[in-house]
Amino acid sequence: MDKVELRSHILASVREYYEEAFAAEQRDFTPGKSKVNYAGRVFDEKELMNLVDSSLDFWLTAGRYAEEFAAGLADYFDLADAILVNSGSSANLCAVSALTSPKLGDRRLQPGDEVITVAAGFPATVGPLVQNRLVPVFVDVALDTCNVMAERLSDAVSPKTGAIMIAHTLGNPFDLDTAREVADAHGLWLVEDNCDALGSRYGGRLTGTFGDLATVSFYPAHHITTGEGGCVVTGNRELAKIVRSFRDWGRDCYCEGGENNTCGRRFNQQFGTLPFGYDHKYVYSHIGYNLKMTDMQAAVGCAQLEKLPAFIEARRRNYDALYSGLAKYTDELILFQPTPKSEPSWFAFVITVKENSRFTRSDLTAFLEANRVETRYLFCGNLLCHPAFIDIEHRVVGGLENTDFIAENTFFIGVYPGLDGARLEYILDTFATFFDKQA
Repeated sequence: MDKVELRSHILASVREYYEEAFAAEQRDFTPGKSKVNYAGRVFDEKELMNLVDSSLDFWLTAGRYAEEFAAGLADYFDLADAILVNSGSSANLCAVSALTSPKLGDRRLQPGDEVITVAAGFPATVGPLVQNRLVPVFVDVALDTCNVMAERLSDAVSPKTGAIMIAHTLGNPFDLDTAREVADAHGLWLVEDNCDALGSRYGGRLTGTFGDLATVSFYPAHHITTGEGGCVVTGNRELAKIVRSFRDWGRDCYCEGGENNTCGRRFNQQFGTLPFGYDHKYVYSHIGYNLKMTDMQAAVGCAQLEKLPAFIEARRRNYDALYSGLAKYTDELILFQPTPKSEPSWFAFVITVKENSRFTRSDLTAFLEANRVETRYLFCGNLLCHPAFIDIEHRVVGGLENTDFIAENTFFIGVYPGLDGARLEYILDTFATFFDKQA
């Protein structure tokens, strides 16, 4: 066989291997014995075949699959650019760092400038602010949506405010009308941390398309996965160039790998105090990083992106099933509610134990875990209570009472597409048993 025939034979074998090694793993479930995960990878033979196909090229950096994946993401969002990176956290780092670029002139964020955000979330939203010597300004969240109390955003603005950066909590969009209005009224950048909300809509429009920049994560728990991976999306070409610069060591050149002289002026420009005509491929305009995605990761992403509509539908269906089954317990539980005007692509199902309940969060989560139903707290609870963030420079507007309540009383369970009818029924049966014991 020649190499084309050999590749075809290898990929056919990979398809067979998937059926033998993985298909049953995703189908089989024994109530009380099988673990009901809060999240996980959902895939078929296509992901494995793409991964092996990419490996046979032995193109170890970004290549043809990365180009296809980035183009597919840009098309999905209907935005000019999707810049692939190695994680959602790196996407946030690149997005925030881009706003500090001298290329933005008077609009650049400088050390000491403030960025409005929330403390009830994941550290990857706030970490890049601290790393860029910006000052987070924390606003409380509502207990039913777990999203920012949008009516407080205007109160959080000061003469030092340069941006708003908030995550759509576990797939539930925050009030983008108010956030965009406040940003426009005060000349602020708006960054959407869309890492947990791929496919969510607000007012019929995809989240990630309202901000100047938005970020996505492809970690295995998220809506689609590349293992490790993420991207920054934007409709602003200048911001896209700056994001690529920070991703690619801080270099000024924007040629893709294997390309040369895209600008047509590679050897006839002046930069800094370098000799005139210094090779543009080795000119650095930012203090950057190397945060690129590999082609093998992107190969998995291409297969996953095709499944995204079905994944979103399954997440919404699973949320509806859980809400319907748990609504009878709302005397003692606060259940996750969609923000008005939103159509969430749910990451998880959030539950808060009310203040005067007969039991605590620990009572309920311990029972669920003992019965093989996986739970997670709402990430940090209150980020400011964690060792790394206790002493950061920050400002709080209006108090963080709900954030503190979430830290004490909130958790979530899964809605990911790997949960079928049998698993959902088991989750609800486990809740029923717990409440029967309470009675």
